[in-house]
Amino acid sequence: MPDHSQGRPRKVARGTISVALVLALSGALFAANARLTRDSEERRPHDLVDLARLEESRNQRLTDEAVALRAEVADLLDAQTSTTGLRLPATSDAERVASAKIPVTGAGLTVRLDDAPPRSTSANVDLDSLVVHQQDIQAVMNALWAGGAEAMTLMGQRVISTSAVRCIGAVVYLHGLRYSPPYVIEVIGDPDRLQAALAKDPVIDRYQDYVDTYGLGWSVATQDALELPAYEGPADLAHAAVPQGVEVMSHDVAAAPRKQTTLPRGTSDEDDR
Repeated sequence: MPDHSQGRPRKVARGTISVALVLALSGALFAANARLTRDSEERRPHDLVDLARLEESRNQRLTDEAVALRAEVADLLDAQTSTTGLRLPATSDAERVASAKIPVTGAGLTVRLDDAPPRSTSANVDLDSLVVHQQDIQAVMNALWAGGAEAMTLMGQRVISTSAVRCIGAVVYLHGLRYSPPYVIEVIGDPDRLQAALAKDPVIDRYQDYVDTYGLGWSVATQDALELPAYEGPADLAHAAVPQGVEVMSHDVAAAPRKQTTLPRGTSDEDDR
């Protein structure tokens, strides 16, 4: 009878080595995957907060890349014009300030808006009355422009003609970045004219009623020397539409008086709060 006892230990040893090799490779793969997941900024977000932070980081990175590319394009255009002898019309300092292409320094105001402090409220108090809304910020900015503002920032970002402030949940978005209260607006211009424009604006006057009743934050401070940065984002206009409540006039009725519509505070179809 043939003796099979010598073949069995070899099979067991071969199987043991195979299992150990598989376990070692699996452990190496798990370790590499954990290291890549920990080190990578593009890891999959676990909730909406992580997703928002990831998108903000990506937006900031893309903005920095766009700024560098625009500077490179400007250098290439300068080199091309110097080679061909073509000279583009020079822009004045006023035009560059208006387009926010250069930083500016000067006297002006700092306006600060904040939500009401935490408090125990009765059931009949609308929670919307305790927060700063998108239209509150817009009203301040519009009044400052009307008061002769030369340059303006919101939360340190330079505001241009295509800037859009959007209120989503409990935060405000500007140029793809989100901000929580308090909201700080810095503006360069004649301080007396700017304060007078704020004082006579009816929307801001209504906001002051909420300041007195519910404790919303509001402060205006005169500044002798503000330094506002240049705008570094894209200036292309994506789309435009006539605001709600504004009557569209044809050329035939251009001379007719315009109908003005004022929305009460906290009622805006663009405000998600």
